[in-house]
Amino acid sequence: MDILYILSSLLISYLIFKIWKRIDSKRDQNCYILDYQCHKPSDDRMLSTQISGEIIRRNKHIRLNEYKFLLKAIVSSGIGEQTYAPRLYFEGREESPTIQDALSEMEEFYIDTIEKLLKRNKLKPKDIDVLVVNVSMLNSTPSLSARIINHYKMREDVKVFNLTAMGCSASVISVDIVKNIFKTYKNKLALVVTSESLSPNWYSGNNRSMILANCLFRSGGCAVLLTNKRCLSKRAMFKLKCLVRTHHGAREDSFNACVQKEDELGRVGIHLDKTLPKAATRAFVDNLKVITPKILPVTQLFRFMLSLLLKKLRRRPSKGSTNVAQAATKAGINFKTGIEHFCIHTGGKAVIDAIGYSLDLTEYDLEPARMTLHRFGNTSASSLWYVLGYMEAKKRLKRGDRVFMISFGAGFKCNSCVWEVARDLNVGECLGNVWNHCIDQYPPTSLLNPFLEKYGWIREEEDPDTFKFHT
Repeated sequence: MDILYILSSLLISYLIFKIWKRIDSKRDQNCYILDYQCHKPSDDRMLSTQISGEIIRRNKHIRLNEYKFLLKAIVSSGIGEQTYAPRLYFEGREESPTIQDALSEMEEFYIDTIEKLLKRNKLKPKDIDVLVVNVSMLNSTPSLSARIINHYKMREDVKVFNLTAMGCSASVISVDIVKNIFKTYKNKLALVVTSESLSPNWYSGNNRSMILANCLFRSGGCAVLLTNKRCLSKRAMFKLKCLVRTHHGAREDSFNACVQKEDELGRVGIHLDKTLPKAATRAFVDNLKVITPKILPVTQLFRFMLSLLLKKLRRRPSKGSTNVAQAATKAGINFKTGIEHFCIHTGGKAVIDAIGYSLDLTEYDLEPARMTLHRFGNTSASSLWYVLGYMEAKKRLKRGDRVFMISFGAGFKCNSCVWEVARDLNVGECLGNVWNHCIDQYPPTSLLNPFLEKYGWIREEEDPDTFKFHT
């Protein structure tokens, strides 16, 4: 009996040890955000609507109808008067960029953000174990990641990933890469660098589906410091709870919704197809189907299932609309039972409206995305971090709160993740918040663009036959 007792005790102890070991190892796989730094370009790169109009008028291939089309797109986009653009736009060289223009734009961004981030956290470049860089529209040799390693003299064994052509959803993809690395390697520090290169990507033609991209994007970027070190978990700002990636590249209409191509005369630009709203809605719905069970309580999941069943029973074929807000389908559940804050990609006013409609969000929920679009514009993959910065600057983020990040990208992709606030965030603790200089001015009393009131010709008062471009 004594031998059986000893053997059974050893077996139970071994099982308990293995279970504890398993649980303990999971703790080393957690992904935390230690800090992040958004880029605020210098004021001499500030782009007002009036300057945008002057830049557009330099295009010799557009006439009055295209000009008015672009200006109307700008004034109705939700973009304000204090966003930023590359330097060559102000120098009149947007149609003849050099590789140095693109590299200088990126250097100005990453030197500013990475240095501030490392200094604030008392880290050296050699402390970085993993580097992930995502810039969709620039593929230089050596890569941007190699340039960062060279500039900061990082270690030879740093694990490096350089992502291109991932579109506006690249930030969440970069976090996913870091998360998977953290599952294998313990006690690591990762640096995610996200931006977009606008300098070499100006479209000089007059194709409406391609010229619109000239007006939608603005300069910006962000550097994010992540870790799975237990000893740093108390300092962490956020803890990753779940992440879901949805890719509809196998569908032809989704794949062709946003494509870099040449127009009829061989001029390269980004083609935004009329199927884009439907492609975005479809990817968003499929993404929600996967992430919803991970973030909502059981009661809401039951309601979600019942809602889907009723929609299938009531569904009738109808002619679709290309309008994003009309194309969006309400989820039929209360996402606020599992989420306190919604960090939405600032792809445009229509994108924010559509997600707000789909998730039944209030203006308070949409305010961070709207204000980010107004102050910094659509900065592509980095826009999520400006939205997060607004929430922090407004002191909305309390310990235990959950933040839902939603992004879209060419391919077509919808990527999302949920962060849990690891500690109460006081803006006074973080002097590097990009909103600190202007947060008291937001939200403004009105988001209406003053351009409509100042220029009569945008109201059809100019005769296309007599309209002349200034030279």
